[in-house]
Amino acid sequence: MTIAKLDKRLEKELAALKKEGRAKAEERVIQNYLPPTGNRGPRYKLVGSDKEFIRLNSNSYLSLSNHPRLIQAADEATHKFGVGPGAVRFIDGTFIHHKALEQRIAGFLGKPAAKIFNSAYTANCGLALSISDKKTHWIGDQLNHNSIIRAMRISNIPSANKGIFKHNDMKDLKRCLDAVGPEIERVVVIFDGIFSMRGDHAPIDKIVELCSAYDEKFADGVITVVDDSHGMGAYGDTGRGTQEHCGAVPDIVVGTFGKAFGVNGGFVAASKILVESVRQKADTYIYTNPLSVADCAAAVEALDICDSNEGLELLKQLKERTAQFRQGLDSLGLESIPGPHPVVPLMVRDTNRTHELVRFLYDHGVLVVGLTFPVVPKGDETIRFQVNSAITRADIDSVIEVLEKFK
Repeated sequence: MTIAKLDKRLEKELAALKKEGRAKAEERVIQNYLPPTGNRGPRYKLVGSDKEFIRLNSNSYLSLSNHPRLIQAADEATHKFGVGPGAVRFIDGTFIHHKALEQRIAGFLGKPAAKIFNSAYTANCGLALSISDKKTHWIGDQLNHNSIIRAMRISNIPSANKGIFKHNDMKDLKRCLDAVGPEIERVVVIFDGIFSMRGDHAPIDKIVELCSAYDEKFADGVITVVDDSHGMGAYGDTGRGTQEHCGAVPDIVVGTFGKAFGVNGGFVAASKILVESVRQKADTYIYTNPLSVADCAAAVEALDICDSNEGLELLKQLKERTAQFRQGLDSLGLESIPGPHPVVPLMVRDTNRTHELVRFLYDHGVLVVGLTFPVVPKGDETIRFQVNSAITRADIDSVIEVLEKFK
């Protein structure tokens, strides 16, 4: 037996991806981290380059990954229990750190219970498997993250039991709700809190209000679900995310520890009964090893920091640097999508120019992500900047200067 024939077919598929502009570039490899010093934030060194880079493409919004308290917590947990759990959760793979993190994130969000996963991606998929049947209808925002799209596809419901509404368009959401058939007993409306490529947020207050008006129409009601992976820790007055910013709480919150909290893993937070249903029915929870105790211990420490004066100061710094960067773009006459979130899209609106600017920034020690056709529609070509709290005022000034040189 050989996979030579398969390799040939896959080689053609990879070539097609490259021709269509959808192939991923070769992965850059980080080989060193240089801590902040003076008025300069952290820098990174890559394999094959002598440059020191500012990362403006990192999800670590509060810059907690290198925090001494997180490192110490992970180290202590590892020395006590080892680097891996040795089993899935229901076969004695549950440690005190898993339970502590579930209790901590539930309390942080004001939910009765939570269940942790290896990622928010597997959390979304596990949730879909847990709350869907043939009489369930899912409705999602057209710009939802791939994990939500995948979750809707594997939810074991008929294809007719799905609706998509125009981005943040409440009239179109109403259209989708009105179109749900009389045989449906349960409707799930799911959306991102922060849309990761744009930095804008879902109007959770309006979504919850609209869905509430339809709740009595269905035997199991209309359930609202937010994936607030990019909002949690980085948005709202105390970092409670988009729900805090909007002043409304969805029924179910999905999130990650891998962005603002600086660690790994995802979670589902909701009622105790729903969380128990997830534990009993979610394949992506049941049949895989859990997070390490190191991840859990570090994540608890991150949540404790977020709930402290230090956390509020980090959030303040993040908001100030984000505002400074957005003001810098405005001063250069560059187009963005308004909003206070640290995801700041620069609308370039041209594929070649986007590639040129990404390379220009790289040559000047700045790492960013460029999004071009067909990943985004023609005319929507974008560079996504992501600000974090460890980036300094001087760092932002230097990046604005680089953009001015290119302009």
